[in-house]
Amino acid sequence: MKTQRRIFWILTFLPLAIDLIALPFLPDRIPAHYGADNQVTRWGSKWETLLFPGISILFGGMMWGIAKSAASGEKGENNRRASILCGICGLAVFNVLTLYFLCADFLQAENLSQLPVDLYQLTMGFLGLGLIVIGNRMPRLGRNSLVGLRTRWSLQDDETWKKSQRFGGIALVLGGLAMLVTCLRLQGFACLAACLGILALVTAVSVAYSRRAARR
Repeated sequence: MKTQRRIFWILTFLPLAIDLIALPFLPDRIPAHYGADNQVTRWGSKWETLLFPGISILFGGMMWGIAKSAASGEKGENNRRASILCGICGLAVFNVLTLYFLCADFLQAENLSQLPVDLYQLTMGFLGLGLIVIGNRMPRLGRNSLVGLRTRWSLQDDETWKKSQRFGGIALVLGGLAMLVTCLRLQGFACLAACLGILALVTAVSVAYSRRAARR
Protein backbone atom coordinates (compact mmCIF):
# COMPACT_ATOMS: atom_id res chain seq x y z
CA MET A 1 0.00 0.00 0.00
CA LYS A 2 2.85 2.39 0.80
CA THR A 3 4.34 1.79 -2.65
CA GLN A 4 1.01 2.61 -4.29
CA ARG A 5 0.75 5.82 -2.30
CA ARG A 6 4.28 6.86 -3.26
CA ILE A 7 3.58 6.21 -6.94
CA PHE A 8 0.30 8.10 -6.64
CA TRP A 9 1.86 11.26 -5.21
CA ILE A 10 4.90 11.10 -7.49
CA LEU A 11 2.62 10.97 -10.55
CA THR A 12 0.50 13.78 -9.09
CA PHE A 13 3.36 16.28 -8.91
CA LEU A 14 5.72 14.92 -11.58
CA PRO A 15 4.05 16.91 -14.43
CA LEU A 16 4.67 20.14 -12.48
CA ALA A 17 8.32 19.25 -11.90
CA ILE A 18 8.84 18.32 -15.56
CA ASP A 19 7.11 21.49 -16.73
CA LEU A 20 9.16 23.76 -14.48
CA ILE A 21 12.37 22.14 -15.73
CA ALA A 22 11.28 22.50 -19.35
CA LEU A 23 9.98 26.10 -19.15
CA PRO A 24 13.38 27.87 -19.58
CA PHE A 25 14.03 25.88 -22.76
CA LEU A 26 10.64 26.45 -24.41
CA PRO A 27 10.09 29.22 -26.97
CA ASP A 28 8.03 32.14 -25.68
CA ARG A 29 5.32 31.49 -28.28
CA ILE A 30 3.93 27.96 -28.40
CA PRO A 31 0.96 26.11 -29.94
CA ALA A 32 -1.77 26.56 -27.31
CA HIS A 33 -4.64 24.66 -28.94
CA TYR A 34 -5.14 22.11 -31.71
CA GLY A 35 -8.29 21.33 -33.67
CA ALA A 36 -9.78 17.94 -34.47
CA ASP A 37 -7.67 17.87 -37.63
CA ASN A 38 -4.47 18.13 -35.51
CA GLN A 39 -3.78 21.63 -36.87
CA VAL A 40 -2.87 24.41 -34.44
CA THR A 41 -5.77 26.85 -33.98
CA ARG A 42 -4.24 29.20 -31.41
CA TRP A 43 -0.78 30.28 -30.28
CA GLY A 44 -0.09 31.34 -26.71
CA SER A 45 2.45 31.88 -23.95
CA LYS A 46 4.70 29.09 -22.75
CA TRP A 47 3.24 29.62 -19.25
CA GLU A 48 0.06 27.96 -20.51
CA THR A 49 1.94 24.66 -20.32
CA LEU A 50 1.21 24.74 -16.57
CA LEU A 51 -2.39 23.80 -17.35
CA PHE A 52 -1.82 20.03 -17.41
CA PRO A 53 0.21 20.01 -14.16
CA GLY A 54 -2.57 22.00 -12.50
CA ILE A 55 -5.22 19.55 -13.68
CA SER A 56 -3.02 16.66 -12.53
CA ILE A 57 -2.77 18.08 -9.00
CA LEU A 58 -6.52 18.74 -8.83
CA PHE A 59 -7.28 15.24 -10.11
CA GLY A 60 -4.86 13.68 -7.62
CA GLY A 61 -6.46 15.55 -4.73
CA MET A 62 -9.94 14.50 -5.84
CA MET A 63 -9.00 10.82 -6.19
CA TRP A 64 -7.26 10.86 -2.80
CA GLY A 65 -10.44 12.25 -1.25
CA ILE A 66 -12.49 9.51 -2.92
CA ALA A 67 -10.03 6.88 -1.65
CA LYS A 68 -10.38 8.11 1.93
CA SER A 69 -14.17 8.22 1.69
CA ALA A 70 -14.34 4.73 0.16
CA ALA A 71 -12.23 3.22 2.99
CA SER A 72 -15.22 2.24 5.10
CA GLY A 73 -17.17 -0.97 5.57
CA GLU A 74 -16.10 -4.59 5.52
CA LYS A 75 -13.88 -4.25 2.44
CA GLY A 76 -12.82 -0.66 2.98
CA GLU A 77 -9.14 -1.39 2.34
CA ASN A 78 -9.91 -3.01 -1.02
CA ASN A 79 -12.04 -0.02 -1.98
CA ARG A 80 -9.27 2.39 -1.03
CA ARG A 81 -6.68 0.43 -3.00
CA ALA A 82 -8.97 0.39 -6.03
CA SER A 83 -9.53 4.15 -5.79
CA ILE A 84 -5.80 4.82 -5.58
CA LEU A 85 -5.21 2.47 -8.51
CA CYS A 86 -7.80 4.35 -10.58
CA GLY A 87 -6.02 7.55 -9.65
CA ILE A 88 -2.65 6.16 -10.70
CA CYS A 89 -4.06 5.15 -14.10
CA GLY A 90 -5.56 8.60 -14.64
CA LEU A 91 -2.42 10.37 -13.48
CA ALA A 92 -0.30 8.27 -15.83
CA VAL A 93 -2.33 9.68 -18.73
CA PHE A 94 -1.76 13.25 -17.49
CA ASN A 95 1.98 12.57 -17.27
CA VAL A 96 2.09 11.21 -20.82
CA LEU A 97 0.07 14.13 -22.17
CA THR A 98 2.36 16.59 -20.39
CA LEU A 99 5.44 15.10 -22.06
CA TYR A 100 3.70 14.85 -25.42
CA PHE A 101 2.59 18.47 -25.56
CA LEU A 102 5.89 19.75 -24.16
CA CYS A 103 7.56 18.01 -27.09
CA ALA A 104 5.06 19.61 -29.49
CA ASP A 105 5.63 23.01 -27.88
CA PHE A 106 9.42 22.72 -28.07
CA LEU A 107 9.19 21.82 -31.77
CA GLN A 108 6.46 24.45 -32.32
CA ALA A 109 4.57 21.79 -34.25
CA GLU A 110 1.80 23.33 -36.34
CA ASN A 111 0.43 19.86 -37.08
CA LEU A 112 0.46 17.05 -34.52
CA SER A 113 0.61 14.56 -37.39
CA GLN A 114 4.24 15.65 -37.80
CA LEU A 115 5.12 14.00 -34.50
CA PRO A 116 6.27 10.35 -34.57
CA VAL A 117 3.53 9.21 -32.16
CA ASP A 118 -0.20 9.66 -32.82
CA LEU A 119 -1.93 11.48 -29.95
CA TYR A 120 -5.10 9.40 -30.03
CA GLN A 121 -3.24 6.11 -30.22
CA LEU A 122 -1.16 7.18 -27.23
CA THR A 123 -4.00 8.33 -24.97
CA MET A 124 -6.43 5.55 -25.91
CA GLY A 125 -3.69 2.96 -25.51
CA PHE A 126 -2.97 4.12 -21.97
CA LEU A 127 -6.70 4.20 -21.26
CA GLY A 128 -6.98 0.61 -22.47
CA LEU A 129 -4.17 -0.47 -20.17
CA GLY A 130 -5.91 1.34 -17.32
CA LEU A 131 -9.17 -0.52 -17.98
CA ILE A 132 -7.33 -3.84 -17.81
CA VAL A 133 -5.72 -2.95 -14.48
CA ILE A 134 -8.96 -1.61 -12.95
CA GLY A 135 -11.00 -4.54 -14.29
CA ASN A 136 -8.75 -6.99 -12.45
CA ARG A 137 -9.36 -5.12 -9.19
CA MET A 138 -13.15 -4.73 -9.46
CA PRO A 139 -14.24 -8.19 -8.20
CA ARG A 140 -12.56 -7.44 -4.84
CA LEU A 141 -14.60 -4.30 -4.19
CA GLY A 142 -17.03 -4.12 -1.31
CA ARG A 143 -20.42 -2.46 -1.74
CA ASN A 144 -20.06 1.33 -1.76
CA SER A 145 -21.38 4.39 -3.58
CA LEU A 146 -18.05 5.76 -4.85
CA VAL A 147 -16.08 3.15 -6.82
CA GLY A 148 -16.98 0.18 -8.98
CA LEU A 149 -20.02 -0.62 -11.15
CA ARG A 150 -22.51 1.48 -9.19
CA THR A 151 -26.08 1.19 -10.41
CA ARG A 152 -29.37 1.33 -8.54
CA TRP A 153 -29.52 -2.44 -9.00
CA SER A 154 -25.99 -3.34 -7.91
CA LEU A 155 -26.40 -1.30 -4.72
CA GLN A 156 -29.52 -3.21 -3.64
CA ASP A 157 -27.74 -6.15 -1.99
CA ASP A 158 -24.31 -7.75 -1.62
CA GLU A 159 -25.01 -10.67 -3.95
CA THR A 160 -26.02 -8.46 -6.88
CA TRP A 161 -23.06 -6.21 -6.13
CA LYS A 162 -20.61 -9.12 -6.29
CA LYS A 163 -22.04 -10.42 -9.56
CA SER A 164 -22.04 -6.94 -11.08
CA GLN A 165 -18.40 -6.26 -10.13
CA ARG A 166 -17.27 -9.64 -11.41
CA PHE A 167 -19.01 -9.17 -14.75
CA GLY A 168 -17.99 -5.51 -14.99
CA GLY A 169 -14.37 -6.41 -14.28
CA ILE A 170 -14.32 -9.00 -17.07
CA ALA A 171 -16.00 -6.53 -19.43
CA LEU A 172 -13.40 -3.86 -18.63
CA VAL A 173 -10.51 -6.24 -19.26
CA LEU A 174 -11.96 -7.34 -22.59
CA GLY A 175 -12.74 -3.74 -23.51
CA GLY A 176 -9.20 -2.68 -22.62
CA LEU A 177 -7.75 -5.43 -24.80
CA ALA A 178 -10.04 -4.42 -27.67
CA MET A 179 -8.88 -0.81 -27.31
CA LEU A 180 -5.22 -1.85 -27.45
CA VAL A 181 -5.86 -3.80 -30.65
CA THR A 182 -7.74 -0.81 -32.07
CA CYS A 183 -4.82 1.49 -31.28
CA LEU A 184 -2.51 -0.80 -33.23
CA ARG A 185 -4.76 -0.73 -36.30
CA LEU A 186 -6.23 2.79 -36.38
CA GLN A 187 -4.90 6.30 -36.03
CA GLY A 188 -6.26 9.79 -35.47
CA PHE A 189 -9.94 10.51 -34.99
CA ALA A 190 -10.89 7.02 -36.22
CA CYS A 191 -8.95 5.53 -33.30
CA LEU A 192 -10.63 7.90 -30.83
CA ALA A 193 -14.14 7.20 -32.16
CA ALA A 194 -13.65 3.43 -32.16
CA CYS A 195 -12.22 3.37 -28.61
CA LEU A 196 -15.01 5.58 -27.26
CA GLY A 197 -17.48 3.23 -28.94
CA ILE A 198 -15.88 0.26 -27.19
CA LEU A 199 -16.05 2.09 -23.86
CA ALA A 200 -19.73 2.94 -24.39
CA LEU A 201 -20.49 -0.69 -25.30
CA VAL A 202 -18.70 -2.02 -22.20
CA THR A 203 -20.64 0.41 -20.01
CA ALA A 204 -24.02 -0.41 -21.57
CA VAL A 205 -23.51 -4.18 -21.36
CA SER A 206 -22.31 -3.99 -17.74
CA VAL A 207 -25.28 -1.87 -16.65
CA ALA A 208 -27.68 -4.21 -18.45
CA TYR A 209 -26.14 -7.21 -16.69
CA SER A 210 -26.45 -5.48 -13.32
CA ARG A 211 -30.16 -4.96 -13.94
CA ARG A 212 -30.61 -8.57 -15.00
CA ALA A 213 -28.70 -9.90 -11.97
CA ALA A 214 -30.94 -7.89 -9.63
CA ARG A 215 -34.12 -9.23 -11.24
CA ARG A 216 -32.88 -12.80 -10.83
